[in-house]
Amino acid sequence: MSRPTADDLTSVPLFAGLSEEVRAALAARLEYHSVHEGLRIVTEGVGGYELYVVREGTLTVEQHGRHVGTLGPGDVFGEISILGQGRRTATVTADCPGLLLGMYGTSLRELDEEAPDAAALIRSAMEAHLAADEQRE
Repeated sequence: MSRPTADDLTSVPLFAGLSEEVRAALAARLEYHSVHEGLRIVTEGVGGYELYVVREGTLTVEQHGRHVGTLGPGDVFGEISILGQGRRTATVTADCPGLLLGMYGTSLRELDEEAPDAAALIRSAMEAHLAADEQRE
């Protein structure tokens, strides 16, 4: 499957405000992942190395075995692990067949080397997203 384009990322609120150049650098590091109903994508308490963007489908989010939310197209999860914060804080499971974009933390570190300004903007966007999530809790 092909990689997304910078334009594909404009529909993702987390990345929509980034310049086309930064979105292009990010898109080059994202990969598509098909998921099937019932697939556990991340597990609470386990170390994580990849962030995900939901392109198609819905996902259930659980903490301590309790439903805490539903994710859909444009939503992002896993950024805590990408930012080096450690273990997964929730379990996320696919409710139906879907499509995700994924990026490993190593890809963000490579971007730090190749385009530090772009990486800094992406990190800032992820940190702002996390702060907004924490305020809603």
